[in-house]
Amino acid sequence: MAAKLSFSLVAPEREVFSGLVDQVDAPGVEGDFGVLAAHAPFMTALREGTVTVIDGSSRRVFSVKGGFADVTPAGLTILAEEAAEVSVQ
Repeated sequence: MAAKLSFSLVAPEREVFSGLVDQVDAPGVEGDFGVLAAHAPFMTALREGTVTVIDGSSRRVFSVKGGFADVTPAGLTILAEEAAEVSVQ
């Protein structure tokens, strides 16, 4: 079984999503990026766009307006200025 990525999406008023997933794609200010388990650490600012959370054949899409993404050995945390779920597929 492939390793899972610990992911948390946090907006000022609440934690919007938290869980173990396969991949997260996000809108960085320098371009879109994807994060898998054991990704090299980095931090970047986010632009307005969508965050796609992939777990097996399931996809959840969240709209974000700015913020920061922090990838550490423990996983990915996105601190968004605004975040809301758009769809579940």
